[in-house]
Amino acid sequence: MKLFATSLLAALLAVSAVSSFAAGEAPAQGAAADSAAAAPAKVAKPDLVKGEASFTAVCASCHGADGNSGTPVNPKLAQQHPEYLVKQLQEFKSGKRKNAVMQGFASALSDEDMKNIAYWVSSKKAKTGFAKDKELVALGERIYRGGIADRQIAACAGCHSPTGAGIPSQYPRLSGQHAEYTAAQLTSFRDGARKNSLQMSQVAAKLNDREIRALADYIAGLR
Repeated sequence: MKLFATSLLAALLAVSAVSSFAAGEAPAQGAAADSAAAAPAKVAKPDLVKGEASFTAVCASCHGADGNSGTPVNPKLAQQHPEYLVKQLQEFKSGKRKNAVMQGFASALSDEDMKNIAYWVSSKKAKTGFAKDKELVALGERIYRGGIADRQIAACAGCHSPTGAGIPSQYPRLSGQHAEYTAAQLTSFRDGARKNSLQMSQVAAKLNDREIRALADYIAGLR
């Protein structure tokens, strides 16, 4: 009987030890699984080689081989923030930003293509521009740097920076952009033809043609 009791006790202790080990292991395994599930998926880096190839095939004829368009109605893309470029391509593709030519090109691009193109052209150096209208440039500077307080027009520099460099992921680079292109975009925002930025629509709605030309000319000469 004593032998039986001793054997029974040993068996119970063994079961208890196994149960304790299993109970201690389960939370660790669960925690590891939770940690793995919570870990963010790796974001693929842009492929600049593919980006250059796609840009050359699709974009270069209008925007220049290195993103420095020589045609004033087509924007310079070199050194532009890649996040902004991807957003614009996506919105051309979806139709949120209206442009029949750009929608046609963007529709053929995947999100990966857009990212590759954007990061490649953003790595190219933008060529500097210059202001052409001496009579208007002073007005453009005043509006860009100080806004027009009595008409509640905010200074452009507040979002696009004093040098026109913009803020990555938020506001595009403007410095050196063709004045003709900038004026056309401000007019489109003002007139409702371009609707993919409520903030810009609200600002442009308060500008007259002369002020738009002045701003565009001043921006072209920003460094």
